[in-house]
Amino acid sequence: MFDTIAAISTPRGEGGIGIVRMSGSDSLCILTKIFKPISKKEVGELRNFSINYGHLYDEEELVDEVLVSIMKGPNTYTKEDIVEINCHGGFLITEKVLELVLKNGARIAELGEFTRRAFLNGRLDLTQAEAVIDLIHGKTDKSISLSLNQLRGDLREQIDVLKKQLLDVSAHVNVVLDYPEEGIDDPLPHDLVDNLHNVVNTTDALIKSYNKGKMIKEGIKTAIVGKPNVGKSSLLNSVLREERAIVTHVAGTTRDVIEEVVNLNGIPLVLVDTAGIRKTDDLVENIGVEKSKELIEKADLVLFVVDNSRELDEEDLRIHDRINADKVIGLINKTDIESKLDVTPLTKIKKWIKISALEKIGIDSMEKEIYSYVISGQIEDSSQKLVITNVRHKSALEKTKQAVENIFETIEMGLPMDLIAVDLKEALDSLSEVTGEISNEDLLDHIFSNFCVGK
Repeated sequence: MFDTIAAISTPRGEGGIGIVRMSGSDSLCILTKIFKPISKKEVGELRNFSINYGHLYDEEELVDEVLVSIMKGPNTYTKEDIVEINCHGGFLITEKVLELVLKNGARIAELGEFTRRAFLNGRLDLTQAEAVIDLIHGKTDKSISLSLNQLRGDLREQIDVLKKQLLDVSAHVNVVLDYPEEGIDDPLPHDLVDNLHNVVNTTDALIKSYNKGKMIKEGIKTAIVGKPNVGKSSLLNSVLREERAIVTHVAGTTRDVIEEVVNLNGIPLVLVDTAGIRKTDDLVENIGVEKSKELIEKADLVLFVVDNSRELDEEDLRIHDRINADKVIGLINKTDIESKLDVTPLTKIKKWIKISALEKIGIDSMEKEIYSYVISGQIEDSSQKLVITNVRHKSALEKTKQAVENIFETIEMGLPMDLIAVDLKEALDSLSEVTGEISNEDLLDHIFSNFCVGK
């Protein structure tokens, strides 16, 4: 498990530099075989936490001119000796440096193995390890801010507080059960009951924060739907501020789903331009229409676009019938043209916004309405609060909350204190699952498989 691993830690392809990273007890030994510092010093004489200029050699053959970072454990990312070789960027040269390292005793790292070692060596808990991958995949400033808070250890600290409150209760319960001759009161003291209430309230607040956290982390799947030629693709282009979708006067131009991510005040909005929904004999267009119908069901938010210059028809009404009234915003497009539209029959739409996608009129108002819909005015300060974004954390916290609520039922029904001890253990174990103090190999494999090889 703890042999020396190596991987390319920079994106493949041409660039200013490429970095090959090693971690393990043999890192410096391998470096000694391949690196000649320009200072003429031996590798063992180079200072810790230093960057050293020199050349890499494969026996007598020059491989590259490099800068080498030396970081000796335990004060490193993995708590092991780490060497980072900064070579010239480029697919071939970084591969040659990696091959040289592997040839001299390292093995190729698995997905996320550097961070996995940081977790196994106690450098990070599991919430912080998960924050690393969230930070890499962050789409907006807010999502990065939440990941940094978690990486800093905010969630771990809160879990530690909850565990301390439960352990105080557990200590009292164990004394009552183990030393009945002491005559300690069977009912829990008021301060320990307050501990249980605090655990329920805190876990409940964290669980409720998940939906908002998920929105910030993953974005809102937003489907732009409507019959052909109402201006869906023009709307997408207006929001993106670029000509992403083809726009023509010919109905059915959009045959497939087009997906783009827009940063809407820190919320990733995953905009999906769908094919116009209508009956058609065109096989390709019909496939796009079926995808559009599926998206109406699966989307977090639907932007239902109607044409201000045309009267409603059966196609508009059919689309309207498929829409969930709780997740739709209506857009009246082409308001720069004389109106022939009466939206009265479209009773599911509670909010209409008038826009002209082509002239970019009303787009700002639309974006404000979407943002208001998404966050319900309650998440402005989310980057400064503890918000969970991981369904694994939510599930474990739900088990904790349920176990503590079971304790209240046990007390109310006057049942034996042995049952309280069982539920306390369940609550503590569930909290330990969040931080990874209790985990299994399959869970770790699943989490770290989402990392790249060099991280």
